[in-house]
Amino acid sequence: MMNTLVGWHVDMEFKEEGDRTRAAAMVRLSDGSEFRAHGTAHRHPSDPEQLRVGEEIAGARALMDLASQLLQKAHAQIDEASGRTSYPINR
Repeated sequence: MMNTLVGWHVDMEFKEEGDRTRAAAMVRLSDGSEFRAHGTAHRHPSDPEQLRVGEEIAGARALMDLASQLLQKAHAQIDEASGRTSYPINR
């Protein structure tokens, strides 16, 4: 049995504009491919300003987008190797 240690680092950047928070995420895989994703959050005008909450929501949405892209990549590789169509779980 072979054990291989692989690490991924996800870079996240946030931008606040009024009641909107935008997040951008990027991950580079060990095969050299890069994936970029985005997420947004909107604060209701009656809610207090809580920058951290906006970052968490926008960041989570960007990470969900990133996860979806990684699932698509993995299933494309499965399909190519197996010659059949796999069915990803996107939930």
